[in-house]
Amino acid sequence: MENKLASVSDASSLSRYYTHNVAHLAPWEPRRSPGFHAPGAWAERLKFREQEQREGRGFYFLTYDDAHEAIIATCSLTGIARGPLEAGYMGYSVDRDYQGQGVMKQLCLHVIDYAFNALQLHRIMANYMPDNERSGNLLKRLGFEREGYAKQYLQINGRWEDHVLTALINPRDL
Repeated sequence: MENKLASVSDASSLSRYYTHNVAHLAPWEPRRSPGFHAPGAWAERLKFREQEQREGRGFYFLTYDDAHEAIIATCSLTGIARGPLEAGYMGYSVDRDYQGQGVMKQLCLHVIDYAFNALQLHRIMANYMPDNERSGNLLKRLGFEREGYAKQYLQINGRWEDHVLTALINPRDL
């Protein structure tokens, strides 16, 4: 398996990943318009994401299963703030066929290392819906601590959903 930063060349692979996982991810994602996961739509979004990466505002990581030449997990650092905050938000997803195999944990560990060492961030925030026990357990295993509870925090699958707010502080800053 290979972890890499996303680029425009990943558009078709991301299209296949999300099309394959549309039902699996629907309870945890915003509703998407028709064509949202088309390769051309992904190519356009990836151009913007490459610009964000160049500017240090967001980073988008993918795990490829080399044997199948397919994306099996995604993890992003977005909303990166510099100055007195030095933080970003982490979001992630794993292919339905790779749940429970440690793939998501390994990619998240890679992204955490990148955030704390390459980017020198002070904290990473990651939020999850209370019913998403897998996500809550993953964050706990990664060392994230609960910091709060936000009512109607994000619109997910057409509904405003509550979220548990968690964060991980860079160990060098403790």
